[in-house]
Amino acid sequence: MDAEMEDAATQAEIEWDGGGGGADAVLGLAVAGASVSLCYHQAFGPHDDIVLLEAADDLLPDLLQSRVTIRGRPDEEAVLCTPSATYSMKFVGTSNSVFLIPPGEPSAPCLRPDNTNGDANGADAVAAAIKVASGNIELIRTAPRLDKLRSLLHERPYILDEDLGDSFHHKRGLYTWQDLCKLIQASDGELLEGLNSFSAVEIDGFWRTVDANSVNTILDMILHNSVLHDWPVNAMPENDVLSVMESDGFAHKIVTHCLKRFGTKVEQEARSFWSLDEKRVCLQFAQRVLGAGKMKLSNFMDKWKKSIPSGMSADLLMLEGEVLFEKLGAETWVHAFSVADLPLTPAERFAALFRERPKWEWKDLQPYIRDLRVPGVSSEGLLIKYTRRTQPSSEAEPVFTAR
Repeated sequence: MDAEMEDAATQAEIEWDGGGGGADAVLGLAVAGASVSLCYHQAFGPHDDIVLLEAADDLLPDLLQSRVTIRGRPDEEAVLCTPSATYSMKFVGTSNSVFLIPPGEPSAPCLRPDNTNGDANGADAVAAAIKVASGNIELIRTAPRLDKLRSLLHERPYILDEDLGDSFHHKRGLYTWQDLCKLIQASDGELLEGLNSFSAVEIDGFWRTVDANSVNTILDMILHNSVLHDWPVNAMPENDVLSVMESDGFAHKIVTHCLKRFGTKVEQEARSFWSLDEKRVCLQFAQRVLGAGKMKLSNFMDKWKKSIPSGMSADLLMLEGEVLFEKLGAETWVHAFSVADLPLTPAERFAALFRERPKWEWKDLQPYIRDLRVPGVSSEGLLIKYTRRTQPSSEAEPVFTAR
């Protein structure tokens, strides 16, 4: 049989028009045990450009309407993306012979297993195989690969009053939406969610984060003007804020971006207002204080409370997933350790956590893993895979170490 197939493969040089296989006859087999006679299509061959793809029913609309893309660089494993989801692509071999039969009537001359030419319309051959597939590509829902997105965005954060210029050199490290679609293995929907989660904004056609010092400057000016113009921080009139900030030299787009980052837009009586979120604003000031490094908790709390805007209250619960506490003798120390800076893949995330601490209590660990999303795997499943759990007694807090 193998020799016959090799002989038939020499026919692959014949141009194939995409039909002439008689697939309808095969699809029409409804009776158990029914069979059809099969021959080799005159263009039978390896046809490396044809690959079987196994897909779930819910993927068919996107596949049939050409709403899918293959994404990945030459040194990356390719993924298939629909408008809203990402799937890994894995080739799965088979030991069975899987014959691919084209559509259309089997009218073209074909090669029979006895190496003789014949008419596929004859009674002894109703279907013609164009290829024998050695396996198929399996699609498995996977998390979008956004670590690379964060790395690209960090190359050139936006800085107030910067001048990009027009030369290619000044555009290095900047990425348009089209650039990111080519570089990031994620669906369009997941890519946009990733940009939002990283607080990115589109500036002059390029997606960028805003430099931390620039964010602090803009937030300080918004708060300063709220006092100067008697704007309640939970109802700041948008038009007034943008007008005043523009007169101070700040672009509308960047100010609006910071308002979104630290507040919520509210529509009242055909007017737009911004309400600053107490937790997000207080967290920003906490990060500023901790920029100096590890400090005693009492000193940190004193500086933090003095720095936040009037009318807001500092609460340690606001800092979950942002700081770690350490008991040294009689003193408790605190230092910055933000979940936003950790890897997004589970294996790398847990490795980073256990480099920071060899042992974690659940109350400390949970804020650093609750954002992990792996299709088909629960948080409990991730803990089982990457950690060992010990609990001296039913009343004791469980402790997790690296597996």
